[in-house]
Amino acid sequence: MNAVAEIRDLRVEVDGRALVDGVSLRVTAGKVTALVGASGSGKTTTGLALLGEYPAGARVTGEVRLPGGPAGYVPQHPGTALNPARRVGALLRDIARTRVRALPRRERRAAAHQRVLRALSLAQLPDPEAVLRRYPHQLSGGQQQRVVLAQALLLGARLVVADEPTTGQDALTKQRIVDRFAAVARQGIAVVLLSHDLDVVRALADEVLVLRDGRVVESGPVDRLWPAPRRLRTAEPPAADGPAELPAADGPAELPAADGPAELPAVHGPADRTGLPGAGREVLRVGGLTARHGRTTVLRTSALTLRAGECLAVVGRSGSGKTTLARCLAGLHRGHDGELLLDGAPLPRSLRDRTRAQLAAVQYVFQDARAAFDEHRPVLAQVARTAVRLRGAAEADALAEAVSTVTGLGLTERQVRRRPAQLSGGELQRAALARALLARPRVLICDEITSGLDAVTRRGILDTLSGLLRDRRGLSLVLITHDLGTAAALATRIAVLDGGEVVEEGPARRVLTSPEHPFTVSLLETSTRVT
Repeated sequence: MNAVAEIRDLRVEVDGRALVDGVSLRVTAGKVTALVGASGSGKTTTGLALLGEYPAGARVTGEVRLPGGPAGYVPQHPGTALNPARRVGALLRDIARTRVRALPRRERRAAAHQRVLRALSLAQLPDPEAVLRRYPHQLSGGQQQRVVLAQALLLGARLVVADEPTTGQDALTKQRIVDRFAAVARQGIAVVLLSHDLDVVRALADEVLVLRDGRVVESGPVDRLWPAPRRLRTAEPPAADGPAELPAADGPAELPAADGPAELPAVHGPADRTGLPGAGREVLRVGGLTARHGRTTVLRTSALTLRAGECLAVVGRSGSGKTTLARCLAGLHRGHDGELLLDGAPLPRSLRDRTRAQLAAVQYVFQDARAAFDEHRPVLAQVARTAVRLRGAAEADALAEAVSTVTGLGLTERQVRRRPAQLSGGELQRAALARALLARPRVLICDEITSGLDAVTRRGILDTLSGLLRDRRGLSLVLITHDLGTAAALATRIAVLDGGEVVEEGPARRVLTSPEHPFTVSLLETSTRVT
């Protein structure tokens, strides 16, 4: 079968560090080739090479060929591929117009619009006409991702590079995206899938390449590699004396069944910290919150509270209003009414109206850590700047505290003295967490920060958050997630959103084992079914 794309002995080096070393692969029409590996293993660098994209200052050797024609790209963080100043409709119509130029002029506009609607439908976006009127920032991360997928479909590419396409998606949407990429492959389009999600790889891939430290350590048909999944899960060869005990793989098997109790991970809450001063005291209260995008109401909540030492997990499908709620709490979404109280005092709706103490008290860690850093400045300097700006710390003291914090989160000083492009997604996520911690917040909002990370890196970040709740007095966590396994690992309480409304809220163990609302039941059942 003819190759649509081919890489031979690719090496990508930045500042003497090999991001990819000796990688070769052959991609054929109608087949899905998956690149699997831990964060920083070289998956994204290899995938971007198929598009002719390399990190700034990279030294590249080897050969990359695309005899099959143009390639499309679905990035892990879709906001980077969308123009924030243009509505979604304008972005997609620009692409669609290039596909209808052969038609008579009077027919082009309607034909282009129909192509756009069809692409959005294939990308699993409900109510496409409403989506076309919005700007990218008015969409959830999952919605943005599906818009970018629609762009790739409109391009008519013979190759689609999909970088963690199921990141930030609920189980039902994830299954639909798997089905969609399978349909893309059936149309004769080659797919290169970069993923840490082994359930998705198993369901979708024909061929698998396992990467570790920029090298291919194993490759072959998925059916041949799957009987030994431990190696796939960590992208590391087994030890000579036998396989080590590895963390459980993420996926539906970890989620509790909806029809009976399951053994859940331990949760941290006021009862775990009663010996600490102020443990269990109310820190944040949300009352009667109504949020809008333009004239459209996208979120309604009744009372929600967060107490010292608690983790409130906000779960729901993509587009349910989870991120809008988080942005309201952080002062990043001004279009809302209702009550926000921090330690009993009103919290201004807009970031611009909050005092420096209020800014420090509520900190936000974004899903797309890369977009949250200035690409031209070393990461360490940006982490330290938080202590200077929000707490008035001296620069030398802030720098020393930044080094201590990032090393406590598993990074090295050498790593964070680099620019953001030279760190992996997991490394940048830890740096973003460190930056927020330097503000010494009361409330830490984490928005899908484990999405798109491999199982080992994800477990490390969850363990870090658990340790912070245990060790930092007065710290509380709002965890935005589509993944019920992640919620089970940390949450004291869970709020379930559907269609912009809180349909269920209560203690984590009760919600996960004895859900009361039909949507919560269906969410649990879907999570356990998807493989």
